[in-house]
Amino acid sequence: MIDVHRWAALSVFLAATGALAAEPPVSGGKEGAQTNVILVHGAFADASSWRKVIPLLEAKNLHVVAVQLPETSIEEDVAATKRALSIQKGAVVLVGHSYGGMVITAAADDPNVRALVYVTALMPEQGESAGDLIGRFPPPPGGAHIVPQAGDFLWLDPSAYHEMFCPDVPAADARVLTAVEKPIHKSAFAAKLTAVARWHDLPTWYVVTSKDKMLSPELQKFLAQRAKAKTTTVTTSHVPFLSKPQEVARVIVEAARFKAKPQP
Repeated sequence: MIDVHRWAALSVFLAATGALAAEPPVSGGKEGAQTNVILVHGAFADASSWRKVIPLLEAKNLHVVAVQLPETSIEEDVAATKRALSIQKGAVVLVGHSYGGMVITAAADDPNVRALVYVTALMPEQGESAGDLIGRFPPPPGGAHIVPQAGDFLWLDPSAYHEMFCPDVPAADARVLTAVEKPIHKSAFAAKLTAVARWHDLPTWYVVTSKDKMLSPELQKFLAQRAKAKTTTVTTSHVPFLSKPQEVARVIVEAARFKAKPQP
């Protein structure tokens, strides 16, 4: 007969030593530290929008944190992201969606940040704002459904949310996204990046969404090419992490596994 107590003790020991892990940590930071992924959501959404990607990343032994942005100003959004960065041990991959690309670009000066991933995201150069970037190309149809709220906040009209933001997800998922929609202060679109953009020197990936109605695919391609980012194009709406989460997770895992070549 199996001794249950001995088996339980052995299981605890094996788990503690890593013998039961499906695979080792994806990449190194400090010796023995797990690689961290910090996910930053965009406007008109919240951190729960990453819910389908998070378990896929955790299955690869990545430690995942999804930041809940206040979206009251870009300064406060960057501060929230830096708070999450400050408690991580080891290497960090910063991932930003849409407006979240502005945030991760501004927050990437932390020395633990080893890679950047932009998912249909704004990717500013120093001195550029979100408004500057959006104005480079004809606006996609979703922009016409962004309406003002009290207190200088902006809101995506709930009646147009499914059609414009996430037409390729089931209606039930769209209702959840609409219910948790977070308005954003309009000042966030006017604030300019003051720091030097780290995508100049950090390994960078970009996910272009070819059927996006919220952020121009032409703008996405321009930003990815300007940054010389490793680019993946997916045939989705503005929410590829919900409609094709495996493809988004694959890009993030690739960024986490990447090891820069030593400088000569």
